[in-house]
Amino acid sequence: MMAEPVIFIPGMLCDARLFLHQILQLSQSRAVTVMLPLQATVEEMSEAVLEAAPAKVALVGHGLGGDVALDVFRRAPERVSRMALIASNPMAETPQLAAAREARMVGARMGRIAQVALDEIPPGALAPLETRDATLALLQEMAVGLGAEAFLGQSRAMQRRPDQQKVMRRAMLPVLILAGRLDTVVPLRRQDFLSALMPYGRLQIIEDAGHLAPLEQPEAVTAALRVFLDGPSSVR
Repeated sequence: MMAEPVIFIPGMLCDARLFLHQILQLSQSRAVTVMLPLQATVEEMSEAVLEAAPAKVALVGHGLGGDVALDVFRRAPERVSRMALIASNPMAETPQLAAAREARMVGARMGRIAQVALDEIPPGALAPLETRDATLALLQEMAVGLGAEAFLGQSRAMQRRPDQQKVMRRAMLPVLILAGRLDTVVPLRRQDFLSALMPYGRLQIIEDAGHLAPLEQPEAVTAALRVFLDGPSSVR
């Protein structure tokens, strides 16, 4: 008997390759789908996920993908069995961050999408591993593949994203917060705060990882997700 299906939702500028190790390993025992968040708003992104999802599904979201996963739960809580949120910040964007994002959007319009990727997720947001340069090169490759229009749409969605704190407080289901200890985009203290908002939230720290933990420490992230997904779905 196959385990419950999972939908992976990558974050900004990333495609399915962000979760390649996890997909290859976890798809051996369950149906796995990847949904790229390319619609104009978080709400439209979550609607697309619901249209493609089976009746009951586990969600794994990174960054923007975590915002989308929470919005799926807000719209149809009965269809979500559990959620794993990686490097996600489901709070409304501050005016300062929204203004800084505008500068990166200008760069994308000028054809500098590869550089914009490194402005969005700078080298310092990743752990200082031997593989960091290769990880950043893959990030740029994914960004170029998605293109400037995709980045602009995702940026506008981030600027307009709703504050999900109320949703998190009523999330009566298992939720795993996976945080790279060295993440500077969504710092550990923020992810710790978010896990405390949820009645059944649990924070797990990935050592020697930053904002792109699924690529930086693929085995550790896969192991954490496997334990979480194989665990009980009931919180009672």
